[in-house]
Amino acid sequence: MVKKKSKKKDFNLKQEYKESWKYLKDSKNYIYFSIGIFLIFTLIGFFIPAPEHISEKIISYLKQLIELTQGMDSAELFEFIFLNNIKSTFMGIFMGIFLGIIPLVGLIMNGYLLGFVAAMSVSSEGFGILWNLVPHGIFELPAIFISLGLGLKLGTFAFKENRIKYFKDYIWNSLRIFLLIVLPLLIIAALIEGYLIAFSS
Repeated sequence: MVKKKSKKKDFNLKQEYKESWKYLKDSKNYIYFSIGIFLIFTLIGFFIPAPEHISEKIISYLKQLIELTQGMDSAELFEFIFLNNIKSTFMGIFMGIFLGIIPLVGLIMNGYLLGFVAAMSVSSEGFGILWNLVPHGIFELPAIFISLGLGLKLGTFAFKENRIKYFKDYIWNSLRIFLLIVLPLLIIAALIEGYLIAFSS
């Protein structure tokens, strides 16, 4: 009696990328929604003055961040930025398990913070300073939008008829996108930001 050999599925990077982009395309409405929420709160942070106690907290946070990175060289800045971005994007995706509430809060807070910082920069340096912010966000923001968009989608598993099936599918596809798409974006973002901050200081 001849035993049938079990077929082992070999890892195929090209196929994994193909599946990642397919899932990303299927999730585009969630990603567009995350961009929309982020932009709305960026505009709110930019045009609507924050209450004094909120302004003080944000400024205090920014000062602590500046003090923390003071004196770091480009390699240290790369590590600091990269690890922080990994943590925030990973949590943004997988904390979406709680009905997508945490990614939504993350979008609101990050959007508002960006608007607040942009308004402060414009008031002291003029609108030209906004062009200097572009290199900092050109790769980081897409990674954030993808992660938080997928986090929002993950939260919808609770409303599906076959919850376990959807949960497993969303988790696996989100992890694959995190490793193959989000991580490379964060590496490039950290390299650019680390170099620019070190160069300008």
